[in-house]
Amino acid sequence: MESYNMNTTAQIEIVTYNPKYKKPFKDLNIEWISHYFEIEPSDLKALDHPQEYIIDKGGEIFTAILNDEVLGVCALLKSDNKDFDYELVKMAVSPKAQGKGIGKLLAQSAIKWAAKKGASKIYLESSTKLGTAIKLYKKLGFKEIKGVPSPYKRADIQMLLDINS
Repeated sequence: MESYNMNTTAQIEIVTYNPKYKKPFKDLNIEWISHYFEIEPSDLKALDHPQEYIIDKGGEIFTAILNDEVLGVCALLKSDNKDFDYELVKMAVSPKAQGKGIGKLLAQSAIKWAAKKGASKIYLESSTKLGTAIKLYKKLGFKEIKGVPSPYKRADIQMLLDINS
């Protein structure tokens, strides 16, 4: 297994959705979800049909690539909720590349993309079991909120980013 050093992030390319990355998008997410939780029907909706469920509805999928290898993914799902424009979903980084700033690069790319689309707020839900992820979201400016129902059993924290603040 190849190891990545801290200079790796300078060489990472973040690209928007290309159908050739559909399999790594699903595989990386299945890997982390099944490591900590169980795969739920709502997971498979997005992972099996990213074009229809995310892209065709006005969202985007971001893929982190180094030397033609997919190291991480995340997506923005266009929201119908009046309180936020997009939901940050399906962020996953390959175990061999974790802790190298790839999740941060992906999230920053997603936030910039949403801002260019005129978004003012991005929502996400996660699990407090994922301390590193929660720490990253807070560093990026997400604040904890309450009251948004989740389709996921594992989601026990909701967060919102006000892009304009």
